[in-house]
Amino acid sequence: MKNITNYQNKKVLVVGLAKSGMNAAKLLKELGASVTVNDRKKIEDNPDAKELLDEGIQVITGGHPLSLLDEGFELIVKNPGIPYTNPIIAKAMEKGLPIITEPELAYEISEAPMIGVTGTNGKTTTTTLISLMLNQERKQGQAFVAGNIGVSSVAVAKKATSNDVIVTELSSFQLCGIDKLKPEIAVITNIYEAHTDYHQTRENYVKAKMRITENQDSNDFFVVNWDLEELRELAKTSHAKVVPFSRLAKIQTGAYVKDGNIYYQDEVIMKTDDVNIPGEHNIENILAAIVVVKIKGVKNSAIKEVLTTFTGVRHRTQFVSTWHHRKFYNDSKATNIEATEMAVKGFSQPIILLAGGLDRGFTFEKLVPVLKQHVKAMIVFGETADLMRDAGEAAGITEIKRVKDVVDAVPEAYKLSTDNDIILLSPAAASWDQYPSFEVRGDQYIDAVEKLMQVEDN
Repeated sequence: MKNITNYQNKKVLVVGLAKSGMNAAKLLKELGASVTVNDRKKIEDNPDAKELLDEGIQVITGGHPLSLLDEGFELIVKNPGIPYTNPIIAKAMEKGLPIITEPELAYEISEAPMIGVTGTNGKTTTTTLISLMLNQERKQGQAFVAGNIGVSSVAVAKKATSNDVIVTELSSFQLCGIDKLKPEIAVITNIYEAHTDYHQTRENYVKAKMRITENQDSNDFFVVNWDLEELRELAKTSHAKVVPFSRLAKIQTGAYVKDGNIYYQDEVIMKTDDVNIPGEHNIENILAAIVVVKIKGVKNSAIKEVLTTFTGVRHRTQFVSTWHHRKFYNDSKATNIEATEMAVKGFSQPIILLAGGLDRGFTFEKLVPVLKQHVKAMIVFGETADLMRDAGEAAGITEIKRVKDVVDAVPEAYKLSTDNDIILLSPAAASWDQYPSFEVRGDQYIDAVEKLMQVEDN
């Protein structure tokens, strides 16, 4: 960890706890700052706040009083999930207070170089693949994962050395709060429609994603999905060396697919058929990861070993089990239409699709073509159940059943399935109408599959 002094005696307000707020507050105290933490949860229901109080950090809970901003704070560190429309954040912006997020702090203290990965879909899989490939035949140091993948960036940066590298998954929420953060390699997997409830407009969302490259210079690399025209145009604004990847076209300066082979520049890496995870979207994630690790000098043998053994990240088209000639997959992370569209396209077998979730005010007509081509039956649930049914009926699917939730969906999906079918949870919607997170939703699906198998086998 770098010994920085710019936070000595600085009055800092940390707004929002969870992993990012906890680690930010502890680091700032360690760096000599005068830290106050503000969290909306009441103290009696807030073990994180109690822990910080025990460590001598001032904590104010139960809401976000605007009067806090009269106490002369010089900086706000904001939990990424708190929108900029929140009254205390909006007021801080009016006052001209700088507002950052945890990855910015991590970058400031890190001795290790940073690789940053963002995008609407595929961030976690790409981040994971990069770290596995970098570590596969590594002789010195370690590639750590951090950020939106569920690992505190600050906690990793504190222990990483100059022999290591930090592969950081960066959400648009986190990227809104950077200032100096400058990855040596930045990746954008793709950009689709998402999070307009947070960013207000798609333009704001795209601007947030592009912040990953705004501090880069000609010594850095910007890895971009060349199949998306929007990203080809946006790449022109980066000062870094642009290295493309493409599933659809031969791009000799980057990674691409040709005649069933994965190439980097003019070099064959491996056959696409030897990749262990399904789906065209995962080929794109793989191409992005290959560009990054080839820039870092990783050998083809390490890349091939990872791609022939990797079974997928939990909740991202994750293989769960084969039972009675049916394969069960958990894609609970598919919280938007594009993610489900890509997951469904990844299978050649007939699919029983489990879908539905939070209603964000849009319909699902865009799914109709892929449903028509790949899906034989649907189990729908959540706030968008009726909208999902409408899309299924428009696709000509006759077997559509509405159930309460994911747990009830599993046995019903099995009843509608036959040998060699895929039973796929890929909701195309967020989980918050019924579950605290997509992880909880996915875990309940896995538990329901295991319970089904036990009941039927007994």
